[in-house]
Amino acid sequence: MDRKWTFVIFAVGGVVLAYLLYETGLWIWEALGATDFAGDYVGKPNQFLLSLLAVGVGAAGAMVALRNERLVELSGEVAAEMKKVTWPTREEVFAATLVVIATVFIASFFLGAFDFIWSTLARWIYG
Repeated sequence: MDRKWTFVIFAVGGVVLAYLLYETGLWIWEALGATDFAGDYVGKPNQFLLSLLAVGVGAAGAMVALRNERLVELSGEVAAEMKKVTWPTREEVFAATLVVIATVFIASFFLGAFDFIWSTLARWIYG
């Protein structure tokens, strides 16, 4: 098990958690400030305090995840399985993308034709 990737995964998770908490805190603060109930009392958010709290909770979340042995073991297994994946080549991805685009155009053509036929029939029958 490669523990380096485990630490990277949990560090990125902590950063993402901190960012989400910070943005959520700002959103809640602005929502409270917009209400008539708390508008006069809330004021402007203290962004330094809010970011410090978000980083603290994010770091604590990452540390709790790192101390959970089952979660560390699971992330190591995921990293080991990702090493076994055979990724497609650039040419394979390009060919598959062309197939998807062609399929979408063909399906769109048929759906448009059926829509035109049914709308014409509906106009002819109802009016």
